[in-house]
Amino acid sequence: MPDASLSRRSLLTGAAAVPLCAILTRRASAAEFTYKLATGQDPNHPVNARAQQAIDRIREATGGRLEIRLFPANQLGGDTDLLAQLRSGAVEFLNISSSILATFLPVASLPNIGFAFKDYDSVWAAMDGPLGAYVREQIGLTPILTVSKTWDNGFRHITSSTREIRTPDDLKGFKIRVPQAPMQTSLFRALNAGAAPINFNELYSALQTKVVEGQENPLAITATTRLYEVQKSCSLTGHIWDAYWILGNKRAWLRLPEDVRTIVTRELDRSADEERADIVTLNANLRSTLSQKGLTFIDVDREAFRDALSRTSFYKDWKTKFGEGAWSHLEAVSGKLA
Repeated sequence: MPDASLSRRSLLTGAAAVPLCAILTRRASAAEFTYKLATGQDPNHPVNARAQQAIDRIREATGGRLEIRLFPANQLGGDTDLLAQLRSGAVEFLNISSSILATFLPVASLPNIGFAFKDYDSVWAAMDGPLGAYVREQIGLTPILTVSKTWDNGFRHITSSTREIRTPDDLKGFKIRVPQAPMQTSLFRALNAGAAPINFNELYSALQTKVVEGQENPLAITATTRLYEVQKSCSLTGHIWDAYWILGNKRAWLRLPEDVRTIVTRELDRSADEERADIVTLNANLRSTLSQKGLTFIDVDREAFRDALSRTSFYKDWKTKFGEGAWSHLEAVSGKLA
């Protein structure tokens, strides 16, 4: 049973709960369009609460013409499978992290460059500005497109069941699980860690059996999936910031009348702003909550990690892969990296 103190109510501090009657209400008449929105996040995650609220507002604002059904927690398949379903049109909308989107479109991981952002002010200046516009433009050249502004996956931090990670040297030989994403793999290997790509649904077991010593994720993920049960410390490295994108299948999107598309984007943008605020509040609360669960928090010198990374070929290699034009969009907000 999930811990009561990490229930939906406590996890969504600062996020308005979705009224049950609103979720269950269905118009008597059939919708003109019935679409699916798939997510990979646990139902407790703010992404799903805010997505459901947007769905309810969209149904109301369109007079029931568009019915969007939410399928959280990879109910319709794993992340990469869902991405394939989105491209084929089997799923009309998908919430997915930029690091996973990068397995299909490498430039999507441009904002994931290690230690590119120091805080949320720099993140949103970039993602609501030229950098975000550039990435959205590149996504739009494929069979999919973005249908709202970016949502917040959060800054990723390192947890461990063995050694405490206080300096870059502590990562040497450290067995850490990373997602199936080239960015995280290359970052930790550059810092001499033993980076092991493992599917997320296998992560808890891998930590429990000591296949890996640690992992890296935003605090909301560490909490909602109870990874704190098999970890002892959390180093607040903030080594990567990751976005969530609400993506649409281009053919399905264009089937919607223009006025409906306008409503969808308007309401998803509103929920994006609310979800961003939720994550900030949630992170502040989770440090206290997870500390009470026995997870020790370590404040590290992030500049020391960035300096260590800059002494490797990491930034140079990724600049070459992305190209000068794309890299210039990133350095306009991050400062000189390579």
